[in-house]
Amino acid sequence: MFDRLSSLVIALTLIAIAAIFAALAGGDPPTIAMMAVAGFAATFTVYSALPPALSATRAQRTSPAETRPLSLLRHPDFARWVDQEKDPLLGVADNVVAIANDAAIRLLGRHIVGADIRTAIRHPLATEWLSRIDGDAPLETIDLVDYPRPGQRWTMRIAALSNGERIVFLSDRSAIDAADRMRSDFVANASHELRTPLAAIIGYVETLQDMNGEDDGATRRRFLSIIEREARRMQQLVIDLLSISRVEADRFRRPTAEVDLAAIVRHTITQLQDSESARPKDIVAALGTEAMPMLGDEAQLGQLAHNIISNALKYGRPGTPVTVELLREGARVRLSVSDEGDGIAPDHIPRLTERFYRVDEARSRSVGGTGLGLAIVKHISERHQGQLHIDSEPGKGTSVSISFPLAASA
Repeated sequence: MFDRLSSLVIALTLIAIAAIFAALAGGDPPTIAMMAVAGFAATFTVYSALPPALSATRAQRTSPAETRPLSLLRHPDFARWVDQEKDPLLGVADNVVAIANDAAIRLLGRHIVGADIRTAIRHPLATEWLSRIDGDAPLETIDLVDYPRPGQRWTMRIAALSNGERIVFLSDRSAIDAADRMRSDFVANASHELRTPLAAIIGYVETLQDMNGEDDGATRRRFLSIIEREARRMQQLVIDLLSISRVEADRFRRPTAEVDLAAIVRHTITQLQDSESARPKDIVAALGTEAMPMLGDEAQLGQLAHNIISNALKYGRPGTPVTVELLREGARVRLSVSDEGDGIAPDHIPRLTERFYRVDEARSRSVGGTGLGLAIVKHISERHQGQLHIDSEPGKGTSVSISFPLAASA
């Protein structure tokens, strides 16, 4: 099937050919005129027979002036996807922010929509990179250090689209950097804590090797006592490091065994009272007679109770009570340990559960602390869905309490 223009050309050609043949055949003018009228009638019939919509549609399809690439930023599905993204995301057309998801608006402000992208992301590296991105600059990932606040780090990536449109992705790397710093600090602190007793042990061993036999018996015994103390300190540090590693490995696995927290605390108190380093007469137990069933790891809960009670014994004043209480509060049970020591200043309390953090480093070393006890308590508490609370008043003492959910059978 031909379009109107093609049909018209064909019909006129046929009329011209018919007229030529009629003239060559010696036809008179009336005959030639009748043939011309018939040809025009045929042309009109052919031209009218073609559907106008077909030719118009073909003209639209073949018209390059009206063909334009579709805009991804204005597609409704793109807007729906943008709103589902948790990281900040911006759609940019001709360096103007055309669309921004909720995360980008929370980070940069609602005014960024319709603003120049180079002023919306106010960071020197981002401004410089966005200013030259129209050239041949590679689309690498840009680190935005101290953005949007000091101590934070974000990364910026750009996906180039057609029509000069781009998608800008922003990702928060602050938590990753903080985890890396914590890992580095942990390795450095652990190395320091292990190196200190090792240095003392090596020093005293070398001194003993240079001593003259029986004449230095008292000094030898004193040095051996120091070596034993430092070796035990290093042993305890290794034990605590292994404990915190095991607790972290299990932190996403909820305990399924039912245990009696009251029985665990009683057993821990008995162990501490039987040990040589404890102050057995100072422990005051107020546990009641009721069982406190909960889902838990018996060994870890025993370690948790041991750490907080032994801390109270170490840092409380001798001769003052260390009170251990178990209180039922609805569907939860609270383990509370209180001492009457020197107390802790408020600015230290948020950091007490950090690894190797000590309020008084010299005193902590003198009583044999490793700086990991409360960090272990925190991880065990989190695994058992516990809520840890530390309350202290300088000069009056400290109270450490942890609330656990009771088992359904309770």
